[in-house]
Amino acid sequence: MQTKKERESFGTKFGFIVACVGSAVGMGNIWMFPYRTGAFGGAAFLIPYFIFVILLGFSGVIGEMAFGRSCQTGPLGAFSKAMEMRFGKKGKGAGKLIGMIPVIGSLGIAIGYSVVVGWFIKYLFSALTGELAQIDNMGSYFGNLAVEFGSVGWQLLGLAITFVIMVFGINKGIEKMNKFMMPIFFLFFIALFVRVATLPGAIEGYRYLFVPDWKQLGNVKTWVYALGQAFFSLSLAGSGTIVYGSYLRKDVNIVECAKNVAFFDTCAALLAGVVVIPAVFAFGLDVSSGPPLMFITLPAVFQKMPFGEVFAVIFFVAVLFAALTSLVNLFETPIEAIQEQLKLSRGKAVSVVAVISAIIGIFIESGNAVGMWMDAVSIYIIPLGALLAGIMFYWICPKGYAREQVEIGSNKSLGRWFEPLTKYVFVGITLIVYVLGIFFGGIG
Repeated sequence: MQTKKERESFGTKFGFIVACVGSAVGMGNIWMFPYRTGAFGGAAFLIPYFIFVILLGFSGVIGEMAFGRSCQTGPLGAFSKAMEMRFGKKGKGAGKLIGMIPVIGSLGIAIGYSVVVGWFIKYLFSALTGELAQIDNMGSYFGNLAVEFGSVGWQLLGLAITFVIMVFGINKGIEKMNKFMMPIFFLFFIALFVRVATLPGAIEGYRYLFVPDWKQLGNVKTWVYALGQAFFSLSLAGSGTIVYGSYLRKDVNIVECAKNVAFFDTCAALLAGVVVIPAVFAFGLDVSSGPPLMFITLPAVFQKMPFGEVFAVIFFVAVLFAALTSLVNLFETPIEAIQEQLKLSRGKAVSVVAVISAIIGIFIESGNAVGMWMDAVSIYIIPLGALLAGIMFYWICPKGYAREQVEIGSNKSLGRWFEPLTKYVFVGITLIVYVLGIFFGGIG
């Protein structure tokens, strides 16, 4: 008799938490959060942001973790099982079809993200060689990189690093990588914070970030973009968190894990804020430059800073680690789907996704192309995946199922808040995110 191969799992609770933190900490924390905090009221922006982080952490994050763990599979299998529980065997096919949406979304955003990872590797190499410190026109330097087929080698190198890690699996690959990269990320940003705090003029950056403009609380956009920042920062997509949850042991307290993920993700955003914005203010540069902040404004800051060559290396190592940990999470969803549905080995599944990603990725390397690609995926697919996951777990699965699965591993029962917060507030908020994203052309 053949026995089903035991599903791989995270070796420790800390490994799971740090992997989820790695998936959540990304570019949105490092350049989007600092800018939006300052633009929408400083400390006043943090009020709606913290509210939404708490609401989404105690509903969406714990839901996706528990959904994956209960079904021991990613979105394709989880959606199929939910539909089977509700409608019998006739619902399985429809569940798999619906589950393709978050899988496609995860793969799509990962392919776009891989282009950005290639840019980071190029900048890190330039910082290590001293080339970055000698560039006269940083805008032209980045412009020459972000063109059609402008960074093929760097993007393929980023993909190679990512997939080599993933071939080793969950415990020996993803978990070990996150245990190494995430602490380094925080340590390096703390070092940058200490250095930036000593710069003349940095105080104006702190004022921009934290002096509250209470009038902004009456601005609808403040609440809209705080919601978008919290939603996307917590990596809610009905994909990666479900997959990571499927590798989680039954004795782990999911509510505590979700608290830790939300806390450390927020710490990363705040830490990035107190590094990036004061540094930019100290040298009188534009804080509202958007994505170019990472590749044009900040490199120019390091050129003007004493020992800037060293701090440029520290910065780009840290952001590269943040990008790689997010990229691994995004690619794990389609890899897991191919493994489970086509019964391929992990190595073959990784190879399939690697080939698809490389072929598509090299054709969207220009700044405009990758921007349009990522906007389309993040506006129309990612929040839809999160919405569908919420509906599946909180509405399609039998009554009481979600509560039962979340309580596994905990010695405390959930309060009466659970069903209203998850079935109505979370699903409602996610629907609002989807609609607002289309209306505003993206809020994440």
